[in-house]
Order: sequence, then structure tokens, then C-alpha cells
Amino acid sequence: MSSEGAPAPLLNIGYGNVVLASRVVAIVSPQSSPMRRLREEAASRGKLIDATQGRRTRSIIVTDSDHVILSAINPDTIAARLQPGEGQGGDA
Repeated sequence: MSSEGAPAPLLNIGYGNVVLASRVVAIVSPQSSPMRRLREEAASRGKLIDATQGRRTRSIIVTDSDHVILSAINPDTIAARLQPGEGQGGDA
């Protein structure tokens, strides 16, 4: 991580919150029971990050460091922002 040229691409996950795009492993919907368990287990391990700003959780982002991030933005929207060439900006 010593590249001095371009900054690492950031992924906007809504309401002024960003994550390092290269660390994202999965973006999933929180509706299923396995995703609820994933969320609870992450909370018990101290690896849960709530980036919803008090709004309803619409997506769960899993990172390569085993952190689980809750976002109030739809998974499709976050996935579109993650695609190369797409705009990373935009407020939610």
C-alpha cells in the first residue's frame, strides 16, 4: 500500500460514510436469517459498524477484515457505485 500516485478508491455507502472499495467482499440484503445471525455475531465480536445514521438497514457490507457494516442504502445502489467507471459520489 505504498503507491504514492492515485489515492485508494472510496465507496460511498450513504450519508457521508465511505469505505475502502478494495476491502469490500460482499454486499447483501439483511432480510434473511443467516444475515441476521451474521449481524449478531459481528456485534458480539465487536466487528459491527452501524453506518445507517438511525435509518432502516437496507444492506450489509462484509469486508476482508471480517467487519460487518450496516448501510441504509440499497445493495443494488452500492454495487452500482462499486463498478469501475461509475460515479462514486452522490448523497443519499
